[in-house]
Amino acid sequence: MPAERLEHAEDEINLLDYLIVLLKWKRLILGVTFSCLAFAALLGLTLPKSYRAETRILPPQQGSAGMASQLLSQVGSSLTGLSGVLSGNSQTDLYLGMLQSRSVLDNIIKRFDLKKRYHEETFEAARKKLTKNLRVQADAKSNVIVIAVEDREAQQAADLANAFVTELRWLTKGLAVTEAAQRRLFFEDQLKGSRESLTKAEEGVRGFQERTGTLQVDEQVKAVIKNIAQLRAEIASKEVELRVVKTYAKPSNPDLQKAEETLDGMKAQLAKLESKTGSGSDPLMPAGRMPSVGTEYLRKLRDLKFNEALFEMLLKQYEVARLDEAREAAVIQVIDPAVVPEKSVKPKMASLLAVFGCASLLFSILLAFFLEKRETMFRQPGNRQRLEKLKQYASLGG
Repeated sequence: MPAERLEHAEDEINLLDYLIVLLKWKRLILGVTFSCLAFAALLGLTLPKSYRAETRILPPQQGSAGMASQLLSQVGSSLTGLSGVLSGNSQTDLYLGMLQSRSVLDNIIKRFDLKKRYHEETFEAARKKLTKNLRVQADAKSNVIVIAVEDREAQQAADLANAFVTELRWLTKGLAVTEAAQRRLFFEDQLKGSRESLTKAEEGVRGFQERTGTLQVDEQVKAVIKNIAQLRAEIASKEVELRVVKTYAKPSNPDLQKAEETLDGMKAQLAKLESKTGSGSDPLMPAGRMPSVGTEYLRKLRDLKFNEALFEMLLKQYEVARLDEAREAAVIQVIDPAVVPEKSVKPKMASLLAVFGCASLLFSILLAFFLEKRETMFRQPGNRQRLEKLKQYASLGG
């Protein structure tokens, strides 16, 4: 017990020694701390202020097919109900990337002459500074996109934030960002090839008629040819639709599997129809029933009707996609437009004072203990002599 009491007493003495040192050098500690706080306050008042303006937008949401579902059901399209495959999160990420794209940033730089404002000579350098002052993020639940821009002028910050919304609208007008727009572009490309094939088929029939004269073909044979050509056109159209669906749907998609089953059924029906019609290399034109000239004419007529039916189906689907694109246009809805901020966000005076205050207080306490230790060393005669020898040996003449 006496040893424990002695150790406890020594701890109290050491703690009292620390308090004595702090009180002895309190003027130094307070002086250094308040001097640094005054410097921090002066620094906060002299540093250039920065203002932040924010605008909140709602990106276009994928809806149901609506009009497309009704029209496509009439032509037997397998695309019905597949609208909106893209999830809300992927759509939001798409617009986040577009807002930070080089095209948008460069247009902003040109519009506000930011190279001159940022004192930069190249677009790349100005783009880096603009990106540093830009913050774009989305709320995980609501998908609302927040565009925040910082600038030394409050009005400029608000103008820049609103300008990003304008540039995003212009960019979306030139891009196929919706599923309907992607379908429209695909069918537009398919229509070009189908139109060329139809033109060649028409020219082939007209050239044949000019060379041989118009032939009268049995109406029943014509009806069979028309039905087979129509069915073949539907099969070709269905194959085109499946290629479209496979660009954005997984193999496990139930609508895709249903469309493939429909296509297999149509092929089976075509095979039965052709087998009943005739035999040989061309079941539509069995040997001995028609002269060779008539056979050639009906082949050209079959190609013409096939291309007409295919072109008509592709045209219907193109119009459906175009109507869907107009209805599901990439409308950027502004929830909160950016307004001129009333308070600056930088420099943060409270944070600046807190950092400088804590650092200066710690530094002044360490300085006080250092000076106390130095003073104690000088009081001891032996240490004084040692210090004199250190000075002697440390001098250049020593």
